[in-house]
Amino acid sequence: MEAKAVNSLDEKVILKNVAENRLKVWKIITIILLFIILCFGTLFYYQKTHFNANIVINDVNVGRLTSDQALNVLQTSPLNNDIYIGDSLIYEGKKTEMNYTEEDLPYIKSFLESQWTFFPSSETKSFYLEPTIQDGYRAEGLRKELEEQLVSLNQTLQAPVDARASIDDGKIIVSQSFDGEQYDINSLLEDYDKQEYRNDIHLQPFFLEPIKEDSEEVNLQIEMLDSFLNRTIEYEIQDKVHLINASEVIQKASLSDNMDVLIESDTILDTITDLIDRQSTLGKDYIFTTHSGKEITVKGQGYGWALDIEKEAELIYGALEGEDPFVSASHIYGNGWQGEGYGYNVTSNYGIGGTYAEVSIADQRMWIYKDGKLVVTTNVVTGNRKTQRDTLPGVWYVLYKRTNYTLTGTSADDSDYAIEVDYWAPFTNSGQGFHDAGWRTNWSKNAYLTEGSNGCVNVPPNVMKAIYENLATYDPVVIY
Repeated sequence: MEAKAVNSLDEKVILKNVAENRLKVWKIITIILLFIILCFGTLFYYQKTHFNANIVINDVNVGRLTSDQALNVLQTSPLNNDIYIGDSLIYEGKKTEMNYTEEDLPYIKSFLESQWTFFPSSETKSFYLEPTIQDGYRAEGLRKELEEQLVSLNQTLQAPVDARASIDDGKIIVSQSFDGEQYDINSLLEDYDKQEYRNDIHLQPFFLEPIKEDSEEVNLQIEMLDSFLNRTIEYEIQDKVHLINASEVIQKASLSDNMDVLIESDTILDTITDLIDRQSTLGKDYIFTTHSGKEITVKGQGYGWALDIEKEAELIYGALEGEDPFVSASHIYGNGWQGEGYGYNVTSNYGIGGTYAEVSIADQRMWIYKDGKLVVTTNVVTGNRKTQRDTLPGVWYVLYKRTNYTLTGTSADDSDYAIEVDYWAPFTNSGQGFHDAGWRTNWSKNAYLTEGSNGCVNVPPNVMKAIYENLATYDPVVIY
């Protein structure tokens, strides 16, 4: 009985020891678990509030920093503001600090969340953050300084040479293009506006490109010049139309920036001088058929016309450079009182037409024709041959007409005179004209040799009214 009691007691002791040992083990395990949880919690919190080791924001390392600390580092980080084109430093900007504010903190926190890993990571990650409040110096001041620097640099660099189409010796040629060294300022400024907010600014190398020989712009120039050379101007002088081909008169021409043709050398003056000279009558001999049917030549005097060559050339230039291909001559001049020319609109009868007055000094007679028909004729007395007051031969025109007019002048003996006439129709600027002469008694055919007028054509009073009525202002007067 004693042996069984002892055994039972031993078993209880053993069981108690086992229970105590188990409790100790669980305590140890619990402590270990609590420690592990604490470690992981601490790690989790740290990782949740700190950036991993190799995290960069705008080239600034914020590794192992909180978001607030990262903001502070970013705010105090310097900006060199140096500008490079390619590998070349072209401008050293003013040193500043990054322009970050509290308004940027939410974005930094978002970076912190996105880079989070449960365990620390050495992986490198880069983030970019544009300041919420714009950096005034970067956006405006430095940009302006860059533009001024580029303008200054370009002044010392070789500009590119564009290919251009032009006309030389009447043919279209294209000049050769050449590359230059100047910067393309607009493209560089556009690249600047796209740059990220980092310490330095690195721009792509943009250079001004020349317009190439095979470019659309040069092809358009060629088309325009070809169209120009194919222009034909219809130049009308009196009743004749002359064709002036641009390809025949243009030697050199170019295009303006607005694509207007600029004529630099041409033969337009020579061309229209030749055309005008063929038709103008001013100062030339007229072929005239007398009352008797005899054909003679009479020099143009007051009557006749010519064209102002330089002004007419301007019309041709305008037509070649414009849209209207038709030009009518309009700058007429002559020997009229105010430089006007007469007879431009008359093309029949060698430019005299069918209405005119004819005076034969040898026959001492005059004839007036209307539309080719004789309407009145009479004997006359012309200028005194003896005193060299001859009536001037030539083709003149009636300047004007007056009735009850006082003729004044100086006689061959230098005495002044003032004579009343009923009708007066002058035809020279010097004062010769048709008038009645009631004082004259000698109307013989030879009277002009010794008893002629002071240069006028004296008409018998009984005929002068008919002469006056059949003369019109600007009618040609042919005296021979």
